Amino acid sequence: MKKILSIFMFFIFISLLLFLNGCKKYGERKVVVYVSEDQVFSEPILKDFERETGISVKALYDTEEKKSTGVLNRLLAEKNNPQADVYWANEPIRAEILKQKGISQPYFSPNAKGIPPSFKDPEGYWTGFSARARVLIVNKRVKEKPESIYDYVDKKWKGRGVIANPLFGTTTTHIAALFALWGDAKGREFLNLLKENEISISTSNGESADFVASGRYDFSLVDSDDAINRMRYGRDVIMVFPDQGKGEMGCFIVPNAVSLIKGAPDVENGKKLIDYLLSRETEKKLAFMDCAQIPLHSGVKIPEELKSIEDIKIMKVDYSKVAKKMMEIQPLLKKWMGY
Repeated sequence: MKKILSIFMFFIFISLLLFLNGCKKYGERKVVVYVSEDQVFSEPILKDFERETGISVKALYDTEEKKSTGVLNRLLAEKNNPQADVYWANEPIRAEILKQKGISQPYFSPNAKGIPPSFKDPEGYWTGFSARARVLIVNKRVKEKPESIYDYVDKKWKGRGVIANPLFGTTTTHIAALFALWGDAKGREFLNLLKENEISISTSNGESADFVASGRYDFSLVDSDDAINRMRYGRDVIMVFPDQGKGEMGCFIVPNAVSLIKGAPDVENGKKLIDYLLSRETEKKLAFMDCAQIPLHSGVKIPEELKSIEDIKIMKVDYSKVAKKMMEIQPLLKKWMGY
């Protein structure tokens, strides 16, 4: 009888352990996010979310070598077995690709209400926040400052400008936006005129900014954070928001974008993270970090080097069209670069 009772108690003990373990897993509060924003800027935000909500964050970051493509390719590969709840993109084009591939799902966050419609997918598949502007960084010794990207093809600036390789990063996105805005014929003409005007090619926006700061070139088209960082470290440069005059096309804006993954393992916690990223508080934090990103909500406090989004004449583009155009012009850009 004792033996039977011992066996019975053993099975009760094992069953209780399994039950408690199951309860622990069931009640676990976590969210999985794939991130292409720089880890040095995104990780502190995610740590704040953990601390303020009690929801643990498992984050997978892009490496510098596979910037903006590594986690995107993983999301594409996991389409039929999604592992992530949220994708935090450092620009909206990859978020738009997820929509077109059927990998994200709509979510209209209450914190998205103050963000201008031009920075949101109208169907709710992604929402923009905390943007970079594509600006001209100009060496202070230059007396007559360039004020437009058309200055790249003006003969008076021949051989005096540099631009990052258009096959990578935000330069690719910007060129695609110009093609979407102007049409293919004018876009091709602009690329050809860049060569005729002996514009140099650098490996990245950062290298372009350093070339201008050192006086090797007079100006370059870079992200606003590249210019602001050099300004904060006392380099002899200024930042010019291009094409701000009457009748001019305005400055191209590159917001972060966040998407909820279709079939996400934890939809509710994914929505909570999205709400947090789209908050005014998060935009303020990103404005005062070294990434110096521009809030898309109005009235958010910003450092003195930045302009508010309301004070910038913005290039009017459809990011879904830019995404399609970016894929279309890849062969042309490779040929233009001599690859």
